[in-house]
Amino acid sequence: MAYTTINKSTDYFNTVLYTGNNSSPRTITGVGFQPDMNWSKIRSESNDHWLSDVVRGSNKIIRPNGQDDELVNGSGGYISSFNNDGYVIAAGSGNNNNFNKSSGTMVSWNWLAGGSQGSSNTAGSINTTYTSVNTTAGFSISQYTGTASAGATIGHGLGAVPSMIITKNYGRSGGAGNWVVYHKSLGNTKYLLLNESDAQGSSAGAWNNTTPTSSVFTVGDFDSTNGSEGMVAYCFAEKTGYSKFGSYVGNGNADGAFIYTGFKPAWVLVKCTSTGADWELSDNKRTTSGGNVIDKELRPNTNAAETGGTDGRYIDYVSNGFKLRQGFGNWNDNGASYIYMAFGQSLVGSNNIPATAR
Repeated sequence: MAYTTINKSTDYFNTVLYTGNNSSPRTITGVGFQPDMNWSKIRSESNDHWLSDVVRGSNKIIRPNGQDDELVNGSGGYISSFNNDGYVIAAGSGNNNNFNKSSGTMVSWNWLAGGSQGSSNTAGSINTTYTSVNTTAGFSISQYTGTASAGATIGHGLGAVPSMIITKNYGRSGGAGNWVVYHKSLGNTKYLLLNESDAQGSSAGAWNNTTPTSSVFTVGDFDSTNGSEGMVAYCFAEKTGYSKFGSYVGNGNADGAFIYTGFKPAWVLVKCTSTGADWELSDNKRTTSGGNVIDKELRPNTNAAETGGTDGRYIDYVSNGFKLRQGFGNWNDNGASYIYMAFGQSLVGSNNIPATAR
């Protein structure tokens, strides 16, 4: 079997921390590549998560914690351009809110897709306007206009079966809606909402009860997967030593479940699927404890400030996975079911075996 090796995970995904200074414009560096998707959040106060991408345009913001329409050149700030080591926060009086508030602590998570807006994908019954794809990292961004007809298919370009798909009707005239999530561990009859704390839902309206293939994914008649206002899809395929998508069952105590990923994580997103609970997002940059302990978290379905530090540990990032360290509903409730999405920080050798030493 042939493998495409990722020897340096930070060539494809990287977290950057910085402190706001209220200057505009401002260039943020240290990403290590030109990002094609940027997800940013002010950590030190309550304010929205903001996401932009190369396909829709860097200056067009959608909020993971809301149903809102896309904001173009938003008054709370926006990214005027992506560059080869980061991005430029645009000039404007609103830049102190979401991206660059004076003395505010910021985080941005950055992914590499195809390095450009891409071109149309005609593999499905709905042609995409643009698809930017990175088959090595298993990540693509697609823009399309839905038909509201159940059973429509959209090409994702990955050449591998997606493990996770996130779609958003970003609208521009009141047509926006929820962020709908497909995860392989839930199967094709279930869905989650990234912007809500709800437990998993069940409806053919999301994915038409059809599993994605290596070329297309299928949508039902949900407006948030197949709407006519303008759709974006973020598709992820699992790559050995770099990304992992799976599930686990919590045990409700500090000696929590251990989840094997095959690499030391750099970023982990978790959601309880059996009951309502917030999404939980951690990374290896936002920790004050040192070592393996990750003691800070953000919640993508809310605009809440970062919590942690004095609250103790949430999760340990170890050489081959992560271990839960608190027994509560958002991470590790006894008997509750969870899904996760993880990206690694460890290197992988040419034999495709992760180097797990610290």
